[in-house]
Amino acid sequence: MNAFKQIDIVSPEFKANPFPFFEKQRSEQPVFSTILPDKTSVWLLTRYDDVNALLKDTRFAKNKSDALAPELHKQPWIPRRFSPFAERNMLDLDQPDHTRLRSLVHKAFTPHLIDKMRMRVQSLADDLLEQVVRKGEMDLICDYALPLPLTLITEILGVPTADLDKVYKWSKVIVSGNPSNNNWGRVSAIWQFNHYLRQFFKVRRADPKDDLVSALIQAEEAGDKLSEEELLAMVFLILVAGHETTVNLIGNGTLTLLQHPEQLENLRRDPALIKPAVEELLRYTSPVFMSTERYAREDVSIHGATIRRGEMAFGVVGSANRDETVFENSNDLAITRNPNKHLSFGQGIHFCLGAPLARLEAQIAINTLLRRMPDLQLRDSIESLRWSSSLILRGLESLPVKI
Repeated sequence: MNAFKQIDIVSPEFKANPFPFFEKQRSEQPVFSTILPDKTSVWLLTRYDDVNALLKDTRFAKNKSDALAPELHKQPWIPRRFSPFAERNMLDLDQPDHTRLRSLVHKAFTPHLIDKMRMRVQSLADDLLEQVVRKGEMDLICDYALPLPLTLITEILGVPTADLDKVYKWSKVIVSGNPSNNNWGRVSAIWQFNHYLRQFFKVRRADPKDDLVSALIQAEEAGDKLSEEELLAMVFLILVAGHETTVNLIGNGTLTLLQHPEQLENLRRDPALIKPAVEELLRYTSPVFMSTERYAREDVSIHGATIRRGEMAFGVVGSANRDETVFENSNDLAITRNPNKHLSFGQGIHFCLGAPLARLEAQIAINTLLRRMPDLQLRDSIESLRWSSSLILRGLESLPVKI
């Protein structure tokens, strides 16, 4: 067995520093197959140009059934994720279904509307830091990086603040680890979340409010509305994608700045650098480390490797973002890097709908943290930090800091 087939790319140990491994793969075997912990065989693409192409390549489908031969459509098959959220999830659909669903929700996430939230994001960042300032230390993840985006996305959707804790616990279990891993804890979280959302929809149908869920329930675009299953999948996707990735961006970004004190001081002295700084932190830390899955509609050959029809492929965004042929001194953090064509929000029709919100949240969260906590430093060693077990995401479980 090749060495890379023995590496658990989902494990916290690997996620702590996966970059040297993928640097070697870009050079020696840029497209390779590996086995996930649940024994699923997948293909990984590691070079920038290949990952960028995969995200837009119509030879690859998001919906597995679109990649199956016609005769296989008659055979029962178990969805990759045993979840009511997966069947009509915008992220897992191809054209024309994807365009139809995205058109019903994209208006809530335009840069203009998101910019109107600037004062609310700033107020929340200040409030969260005010709560911990007297303690002398905090866990930057659970005290700051998590509640900020989670509170905002639930406010946008209209989910009651009192339900934040259980919503977070369910989403954490559902997105953790290997997405093919259907353990009972995950199944339980899926069905509890499913039941919760269906009850929430009943409340909003009876008593609409000025929130996104009410708007989605009432949405009509070209005479088309969301079905109950599509509504369920849409709200779940927005809830999870609306906070999980931003938690990682704020957490990973803060850790990275603490590891690069010169860059941190440059940003502290000139807060106007925050926009390019966040773009560089997106590239350098890759909070979404892996693209979501694609399925080959036909046999596809890339760099001598042949991905057969129906096989699963992932673009390693974290590797593409460090590709030395695209980014000069790719392993160095440079908060003024320009241009910076990172792939952290994806490409093509599945480009991240919430990118403007994630950028705004991270810019305000990091600048506010540096301004209000001038003595910020790690409480523990880098080696002691715990990383989450995940295929798609790369983020910290906890980040204890002294303030």
